[in-house]
Amino acid sequence: MKINFVGILNILSVLLFINAILMALCIPFSIYYQDNTLMSWVYSVVISLFLGGSLWSVTYKSKKSSQIKKRDGYIIVTLSWVVMALSGSVPFMLTGAIPSFTDAFFESISGFTTTGASILDNIEEMPQSILFWRSLTQWIGGLGFIVLVISVLPSLGIGGMQLFLAEAPGITADKIKPRIQDTGKRLWFLYIGMTLLETILLLFGGMSFFDAINHSLTTVSTGGFSTKQASVAHFESAYIEYIITIFMFLGGTSLVLIYLTLKGKFKKILSNEEFRAYALITLFTILLVTFILALYNDLPFGESFRLSAFQVVSVLTTTGFASDDFTAWGGSIALIFFTLMFIGGSAGSTSGGVKIVRHLIIAKNSIIEFKRQLHLSAIIPVRFNGKAVAHEITRNILAFVIIYITIFGIGSVVISLLGMDAISAMGSVATCLGNVGPGLGTTGPAHSYAHVPQAAKWIFGGLMVIGRLEIFTVLIIFTRYFWRSN
Repeated sequence: MKINFVGILNILSVLLFINAILMALCIPFSIYYQDNTLMSWVYSVVISLFLGGSLWSVTYKSKKSSQIKKRDGYIIVTLSWVVMALSGSVPFMLTGAIPSFTDAFFESISGFTTTGASILDNIEEMPQSILFWRSLTQWIGGLGFIVLVISVLPSLGIGGMQLFLAEAPGITADKIKPRIQDTGKRLWFLYIGMTLLETILLLFGGMSFFDAINHSLTTVSTGGFSTKQASVAHFESAYIEYIITIFMFLGGTSLVLIYLTLKGKFKKILSNEEFRAYALITLFTILLVTFILALYNDLPFGESFRLSAFQVVSVLTTTGFASDDFTAWGGSIALIFFTLMFIGGSAGSTSGGVKIVRHLIIAKNSIIEFKRQLHLSAIIPVRFNGKAVAHEITRNILAFVIIYITIFGIGSVVISLLGMDAISAMGSVATCLGNVGPGLGTTGPAHSYAHVPQAAKWIFGGLMVIGRLEIFTVLIIFTRYFWRSN
């Protein structure tokens, strides 16, 4: 099977057009706040339009532009995140907010992958238009570029499904409607609705419109970029923390499941094993951390619960907001949060991590393995949500977890060799691979990634993309099997 380079370039040209439109949305903020970045935004838009237009002009007439196959999908999805991050780094450099290309790319890829790791130590000093751009990158990256593309390009046909499966390589590619384009549109309507609702609720809490819209964009996308250096702790408001906690929890829930619930299909969410496990893990961990804080850190129970709820949901959903520095709460709590980095939210959500469904299926398979040892000839399938899980899926999950842990191990060693201490290296690799944001040690919630070695920043950027696309989509294009013609 030959690679459809024309189709690949055509999709990338559309993404560059989309990035230009997104950049243009920052211009009103530059004008209103008079932050002296207007021409930089104009140049950024023109550059993206020029590059996108150049690719479009040489590909749009070809019949191959809509003939996207599975192999092409893997290349398109992987390249789309790299191209969008490269394009997204231009405003950071042209405005002078982040002059270094390495740092600008790191901030851009961290935004688009909704990781939330930042190199900025002076967030309040940044132009308002740049802060909005950071938030916008996370919002567009939360649902994914390809979901947007297939929503506006009906000509993709079956190719749209190939792209959707490559960008959302979860256990099941749940759809709301039979046509993948209809599903994409409904997901975007839900996504926009959640963002607007949170913005309104945050305004009631005393946030300015600018802070409210930015935090809403980065909450529903489980991204975690804030307009304040101290993150959500800056506002010192229990109301704001609880509102954001609720929407972070929703961000970690399958969007399809939320949509069906809003349509009145309440049994869907109550009978869903992954959601029940997600809710139980969240509640148990919140209570555990609450009691540790109350008993050993001598904090009032109410304050302990609020701090615990916010930070647990933030890390579990891989959002990365901070209302306090959890690494200063004690070694046992830091270990709990380190474990949460490997769990993640639900499949079909905007969160990263391994995903709860994979943990559930591995646990079920492990338990059944004991039964198989006693009944060697028995065929005992793993069941999830009342249905038997295909052996291929179980095998895929086991391979995913093994590769995930291997990447974490190798990455931690490499980062340590680059000069970071072991705790910081392990925490940083875990948080970048899981798209969480704050790590441990020198990259914890109270610190940035500004001091991280340049080479490490590029490695972290690669880990963010690998984690966001759930490993296989990226790594498969580096195998010899992928490039065979048959």
